[in-house]
Amino acid sequence: MSASAAVPFEFRFRVRYGECDAQSVVFNARYADYVDISVNEYIRTLFGDYQALLDQDLDIQVVSMTLNWQSPAHFDDVLCARIEPGKLGNTSFTVHLAFHTFGEERAVANAEITYVMIKPSAAAKTPVPDSIRQKLITGAPGVMISHAGEQA
Repeated sequence: MSASAAVPFEFRFRVRYGECDAQSVVFNARYADYVDISVNEYIRTLFGDYQALLDQDLDIQVVSMTLNWQSPAHFDDVLCARIEPGKLGNTSFTVHLAFHTFGEERAVANAEITYVMIKPSAAAKTPVPDSIRQKLITGAPGVMISHAGEQA
């Protein structure tokens, strides 16, 4: 955990039956989906509706994603994706995700994903604007969003 986010942003969701494989665990490729939906909630928290980026002729594209698995997740587990800001460049930014099971805090996986800021009208990368840069530096510490319906 970084010093800037003692309690990182957290997104909770429930593993669905169709996300599991013949070994009765979450299929490895689903973790890319989990990263995507978790970061979408993070981005929405930072910038408001995603349309707010598009209205500024801005968008983000994935340029790199690394996943590391630590233990299996199963059908009906509630996973917590904890997200913290990472490296911020001129046109790109990275976020770090740590997936844990709700309640028992068992580490399931971690990921690092890097995006490049683009200007859709020019179909080219563009510098991260200062207003967005500050939000990416700060992150969303202490914010928790749940789509899992878990019992606290």
